[in-house]
Amino acid sequence: MIRVNQIKVPIKYNEELLHNKVAAIIGSQRFKISGLVKKSIDARDKNSLMYILSVDINADDEVRILRKNINNKNIMLTKEESYTFPCQNQSVLNCKDDSSDKIIIVGAGPAGYFCALYLARNGYRPVVLERGKCVEERSRDVDDFWSGAEINQNSNVSFGEGGAGTFSDGKLNTGIKDKAGRIRAIINDFISFGAGAEIGYSNKPHVGTDVLKTVMRNMREEIISLGGEIHFNSRFSDYRYDGDKLLVLYEDISSGETHTINAAALVLAIGHSSRDTFELLNEKRLPMEPKAFAMGLRIEHKRELINSSQYGKSKEAALLPAADYKMTYRSSEGRSVYSFCMCPGGYVVNASSDKNQSVVNGMSYHDRDAENSNSAIVVNVTSEDFISEGFGEHGVLAGVEFQKKYEALAYTEGRGRIPVSTLRDYRDNKTCEGLGNIKPCIKGDFTLANLNNCLPEYINNAIIEGILYYDERLEGFASDDAVLSGIESRTSSPVRIIRDDNFMSESKGIFPCGEGAGYAGGITSAAVDGIKVAEAVAAYINHRH
Repeated sequence: MIRVNQIKVPIKYNEELLHNKVAAIIGSQRFKISGLVKKSIDARDKNSLMYILSVDINADDEVRILRKNINNKNIMLTKEESYTFPCQNQSVLNCKDDSSDKIIIVGAGPAGYFCALYLARNGYRPVVLERGKCVEERSRDVDDFWSGAEINQNSNVSFGEGGAGTFSDGKLNTGIKDKAGRIRAIINDFISFGAGAEIGYSNKPHVGTDVLKTVMRNMREEIISLGGEIHFNSRFSDYRYDGDKLLVLYEDISSGETHTINAAALVLAIGHSSRDTFELLNEKRLPMEPKAFAMGLRIEHKRELINSSQYGKSKEAALLPAADYKMTYRSSEGRSVYSFCMCPGGYVVNASSDKNQSVVNGMSYHDRDAENSNSAIVVNVTSEDFISEGFGEHGVLAGVEFQKKYEALAYTEGRGRIPVSTLRDYRDNKTCEGLGNIKPCIKGDFTLANLNNCLPEYINNAIIEGILYYDERLEGFASDDAVLSGIESRTSSPVRIIRDDNFMSESKGIFPCGEGAGYAGGITSAAVDGIKVAEAVAAYINHRH
């Protein structure tokens, strides 16, 4: 099979045109296009918008085509990626004896579910403990919260089936590399569980919150059908050793009863907001370290503004999906300022996971057709910042306490609602006096406020600098009526749970995994880490037996 890259076609193209383009590139008409591999938008010339495609082709004379184009780097021999799980279970835990030691996975987010899925597919019987509810019930709790009900501290935007990523844009693009084919396997899994086929070739694939709910439910059903177990409303509460035997304790939230499971391995696929678990692990002296992260605000613009700035105003531009952007800047004080989790045609959502805190995130549905587009504008913070603000005594949890401080300030400033301001009033350091032409697309109650009171001065200064700089690249970005809301404080985990080259903690049989443990930064990277940990757990179990 031959792959042909960098094929430029107009926005309105058909199969015949594509075939002719490929034929002109390779110098042959004798081939068939077997699949679209990659599709991205080239909007550098607003008067001539193009797609850039990569396709795989089958041809009888592959050798002649390759020899003829030996100096063309956009034409290459390729083979279909095929991931193989390296350590199948022959009988170790695949028996029907329920007394067998179990592989316990804490957390039903992307890391936990992909870890469970690949173990279950290869003969193991994982048990997933999730403090939240299944996605159907969780969605009702979240909708009720956004409508004004009291927050459910175990079933919200952070906790429940699918993890925090379920109430996001469902972006699957990632910067990590994986030669083993895990990323392609994950994309194929998402498609098989209900995501659109376009994520298989899109340059920046996204699933959408509405579709992710179906994907998570279907993934759950496959895990269970293969012999895995998933326990919702089950909060991991402790672990201990009885000699060499690992015991895992969890609380049934519905009944309040505590249960103990004999564990062959414990996978900690906890989320970035699992603060009580971080405290437990710290008390148990499981090796951890503080980790830098970023904090800031969400900014909203009209979707049409972002589209016209990125695509222009041609007829072809109207055929394109909602536009995105990615911004970076180094502030005058040397801080990194960047856009994070950009949601074209999306919503700002109240992502709080506890009482008396204000936390926001971004979310898009599959069609990305909301009136506004939003992203977080965030600034890096480090352990030096935690110490300078007096949180050094909290040791590894200093970043958690740093988050708590500003989330509480944002809650107070918003009087229990999401604090919101125009960019004009934020720059003037005053309480917002009224909105302009941009009306917030927000899930949850909000109120006008002074956002300067929600973050440290150095973050506020860096955000304003960054927005003004971005305006030079995206006209209108720094418009006075751009809407800001806060705070975005959960960009990544504030801790890292130390693990070795075998993915295991210093404590025998415990495997830190995914974003909450400090080893991923999005849905795809978390899923990849989940599969890697599944491989490591399988090797560990088989070696023991």
